Amino acid sequence: MRKQNLHTRPMKRFVSGMVSWIIGSILLGHAQFAVSSPKITAIVVQDTLSAEQQRKFDYFYLEALRLKGERKYSAAFDMIYHCQTINPRAPEVQYELGQYYLTLQKNTQSLSAFKAAVNAAPQNYWYSQALASLYMQQEDSINATETFELMSKRFPNRRDPLLSLLDLYTQQSNYPKMIQTLDRLESVMGKNEQISMEKFKVYDQMNDNKRALNEIESLAKKYPQDNRYQVLLANAYMQNNKKVEAYSIYNKVLAAEPDNSMALYYLANYYKVSGEKDKYENQLSLFVLNKKVASEAKIDVMKELISQYENDGKDSTKVIGLFDKIIREDSEDVQIPMLYANYLIAKGLNMQALPVLEHIVALDPSNVAARLMLLNNAIKKEDYKAVIRICEPGIEATPDALELYFYLAIAYNQAGRTDDAINTSKKALTHVTSDSKKEVISDFYALMGDVYYSKLAKKEAYAAYDSALVYNADNISALNNYAYYLSEEHAQLDKAEEMSYKTVKAEPNNSTFLDTYAWILFIKGKYAQALIYIDNAMKNGGGTSNVVTEHCGDIHALTGDMENALKYWQKALSMGSKSKSLKQKIAKKKYISE
Repeated sequence: MRKQNLHTRPMKRFVSGMVSWIIGSILLGHAQFAVSSPKITAIVVQDTLSAEQQRKFDYFYLEALRLKGERKYSAAFDMIYHCQTINPRAPEVQYELGQYYLTLQKNTQSLSAFKAAVNAAPQNYWYSQALASLYMQQEDSINATETFELMSKRFPNRRDPLLSLLDLYTQQSNYPKMIQTLDRLESVMGKNEQISMEKFKVYDQMNDNKRALNEIESLAKKYPQDNRYQVLLANAYMQNNKKVEAYSIYNKVLAAEPDNSMALYYLANYYKVSGEKDKYENQLSLFVLNKKVASEAKIDVMKELISQYENDGKDSTKVIGLFDKIIREDSEDVQIPMLYANYLIAKGLNMQALPVLEHIVALDPSNVAARLMLLNNAIKKEDYKAVIRICEPGIEATPDALELYFYLAIAYNQAGRTDDAINTSKKALTHVTSDSKKEVISDFYALMGDVYYSKLAKKEAYAAYDSALVYNADNISALNNYAYYLSEEHAQLDKAEEMSYKTVKAEPNNSTFLDTYAWILFIKGKYAQALIYIDNAMKNGGGTSNVVTEHCGDIHALTGDMENALKYWQKALSMGSKSKSLKQKIAKKKYISE
């Protein structure tokens, strides 16, 4: 049961509404000063002043208030300070000084002034309130509690000190004092629903079932038509092992209000405690199938049922059937279907999850989580048509979801829609913010570089790769492709070698990166070194690529190993290589460049 308090104000921000005016800024010369002060009658110890002194005091004090009202704060302070020289014991003077020091954040002086005001005029409520509020701001709960306790005795008909005490005792988890304070509040305000509920909750926290039961019984008796209290009464009976009485009330409530979610749920709990598992599960089913039950509550119960079935070793058929029924009953909700989809994926039922995910994005096109699950499945299948179908409406509904643009651009490229791939990447970059990861921005530029190169727009491709490396100097995909394309052009080979070496160092067993580095060394005439890296590429799976296999033959040929060169060339040919010079290499038994 959730524990709530009548008032839950954080200590650091506690300021009583009745004294909020004292927190106005008061700064000398150019200050902001609160002007809505309550009227304060001068309380001056008459026998300490002569008539002339009293006249002067009254004049300067009233003048200070006038100047304060006109926001002439420096002059107002001078008047108050002058009043202090006439009568240092005057509480109203100390009170005004306390406000002044408070706004200057001179809490020690402010505290001293407020204390002096309270000591001189203990029956002035506002002085005590100001002192207590300052203690609260300083998180001095001991002195704050003591001050509010004194106030509750001095001002027995005021509820604010008691409410503040309830806050403090709640923060301290001092249950006996909480009950005592609630009793005192009840004597001031009369017995009411809110106080009774608070007392019930405190007794519940104290595990004092008997007194909690008494409290809720009185509430149920006072409000017999309110089924909330009837259900809470039944719950209290359960805690006191009065199961028959509890069962009777649950059924009585449901007879009058069949859709009462509290009664539906706690009746299920009754069956669980009673060991009637079938009835417990059936009752929870009724709960989650009830349209009037909030989605959050249904989710909690479905998680409970899933856990129950998992612990009992039951199969997932019943849970799946229940999920299907819920979705049919409430086809507009997306929270339950999300839980359902996650459950199916966790059970390895990915294909069954797809229509559920489709249902979610149809209801809520902006649901990125569901769309990404669909996208993940399409990527695994290498189904670029499905990727396009999933991502196109996704970027319309969630234009800031950069990952959707990225995979859409890749899919467009695979579909031969190169212009769409470039335009999608450019559009994505317009949604980049200061919070966007630089690695993501780099990937978009790298992708644009690949697409531009496929269109033979080499200048644009190299510019895109340069941008990619500005955002992420370690983008190994950009480094590898940029280096390889430069080598194909026999251009900037030193730069290409440097970039390619970074990829090999980062992933020393990547056959693609090893092949690129070997090929650059080969073009630069470093055949012996190239042979080491191309053989390593072949050992790490490069033999599945006709390009890597042909490169291996080329490098072996120029290191004098024509026997192995022919073997690799012939293998590349059998793998479907479209190299223009490959057949000539084999026929003439020598390396021929493209």
